[in-house]
Amino acid sequence: MAETALAELNEGHPKVGALIRARRRQQQLTLMELGAAAAVSVGYLSQVERDHATPSLGTLAQIAKALGVSIDYFVAAPASHNALTRAGDRSRFSIDGSSIVYERLGADFPGSQLSSFIMTVPPGYKSEIVAHEGEEILYVLEGSITQRLDGEEMIMSAGDSLHFRGNRPHSWSNHTDEPARLLWSGTLALFRSTARPARQLTAKPKIGANKPVRKKVNSKEKRT
Repeated sequence: MAETALAELNEGHPKVGALIRARRRQQQLTLMELGAAAAVSVGYLSQVERDHATPSLGTLAQIAKALGVSIDYFVAAPASHNALTRAGDRSRFSIDGSSIVYERLGADFPGSQLSSFIMTVPPGYKSEIVAHEGEEILYVLEGSITQRLDGEEMIMSAGDSLHFRGNRPHSWSNHTDEPARLLWSGTLALFRSTARPARQLTAKPKIGANKPVRKKVNSKEKRT
């Protein structure tokens, strides 16, 4: 059932890796330049572009920012303009290739700073290690996860919460045989398009254009 739901969510959506690679090439960025701008390792970024790894929503937001686009350039997520959401009416979405299902809670309005989601994490899922701007609050609604923060490992169960700065290296996984549901809130800009391209495109000069003219020097001038 879960796999069917994910297939329906991602049906018709282009692969995230292909979209990242196309945008990077459009911006004339190397993997190393994009990795540095997004604070993502070149090796991991290469895996993402080849669809051998699927980034978390936070990592995808960093990549999107470095490429000068909003995250919805890569993810067909439902817009949310109203403050009130109903438990049975919230639209779900997923990153193509990821087994996590997101429910968007936060709304967009001038001056808003928070992003918030309910995440359903399947058994065996393990995220990449990330570090980014802003701060996060994680609250376990159902099930249990293993959270890693600055090398420290902690098991969080239903009712447990964690508040930390996003620039501390962190990752998490579902070590159990049951799905876990998490409430995530943070100040990391996800769907607020405030980023600028890491490199502005400029027209390449034509061969010979603006080429400096060398003044011919005769042999007499050379001897003076």
